[in-house]
Amino acid sequence: MTDYATARSILETLIAFDTTSARSNLALIEWVEAYLAEHGVASTRVPNESGEKANLFATVGPSVEGGVILSGHSDVVPVEGQDWSADPWTLREEGGRYVGRGSCDMKGFLALALAYVPRFVRGSKPVHLAISYDEEVGCKGAPAMIERMAATIPAPRLALIGEPSSMRIITGHKGISVFEVTVRGHEAHSSLVDHGISANMIAVRLMAKLDQIARSLAENAVRDNGFDPPQATLTIGEMQGGTAANILAGHARFVFDLRCPPDVDPQATLAPFRQLCAELDAGMKARFPQTGISLEQLSSAPPMTAAGSEEAVAFVRTLTGENARPSQVAYAAEGGQFQAAGFPTLICGPGSIAQAHQPDEWIAISQFEEGARFMERLAEALA
Repeated sequence: MTDYATARSILETLIAFDTTSARSNLALIEWVEAYLAEHGVASTRVPNESGEKANLFATVGPSVEGGVILSGHSDVVPVEGQDWSADPWTLREEGGRYVGRGSCDMKGFLALALAYVPRFVRGSKPVHLAISYDEEVGCKGAPAMIERMAATIPAPRLALIGEPSSMRIITGHKGISVFEVTVRGHEAHSSLVDHGISANMIAVRLMAKLDQIARSLAENAVRDNGFDPPQATLTIGEMQGGTAANILAGHARFVFDLRCPPDVDPQATLAPFRQLCAELDAGMKARFPQTGISLEQLSSAPPMTAAGSEEAVAFVRTLTGENARPSQVAYAAEGGQFQAAGFPTLICGPGSIAQAHQPDEWIAISQFEEGARFMERLAEALA
């Protein structure tokens, strides 16, 4: 079986694992461990606190300096509520596309990296595979793995994050912070508003403040910073609250994310919101001590910048064959986390982010083939 045919087969296997972020990824991790072991490669798990999920990293080839980290996340976004035309967990080929959840983001890249393990294992420089969990919910899984890698693997020449970039080189991405707001109200009949506090009405005031901040960010954005959109963006992704129309809501909850370019401080951006939270919380507690507002940061991932990536870019250009100016992307990724650990880092992977997270998610077969050519050239360069 050729390396490309192996990659196609591995992609089919990886997609069959339902690794939605809310579920365990251990079945996929166990399969990868067994696959690597077949080729004489030892791997290291870095589990989460509960042991229900795990990162995995492995050095393929000699344990020497000058290798390349190939990194991708194992988790995918949910399929519930999306209009899929067939089973999301069964890879299918149609119209020049491989269709299935994760085909683009980013099991396609992982399949290609794994398919070339038999080539990488014979190299004079290593490939360090890194597979994370919970990237899709705020890049929460990778830091523990990156810390272990920084402490144990010989210094690599670069870390390549295989997020879908149409095989173009990306040297910058925004950072992301995810927050959960919980409002505890005091229930009463909705006609007696002075006998209670509606958590929903408080939540509306808080969300209005976030909307105000978001509009201010857009109005004051630096337009030539290379990001699209250029400003920090703030969106509310989840909201729940209340039990009935005629009851002052006893509970409300919403989750929002803030995505910032490198020159925007997320904590400073949210200072007015935190102030409003404190003011409303104090007023609520003065009436009903058991009520209040809690603001919890669920995750945080730093932005990635072009700093220190010049040699990495030059090397990857020899593999892609393209000389276009590296670009920046608005989405967040684990690149900033690898960079913060001291690794020269960039993003380059098959597929387009426009096809990710969609019903009938797909990767163009031509992109998958281009990714295979990249791995072929990488194996030759490391030989």
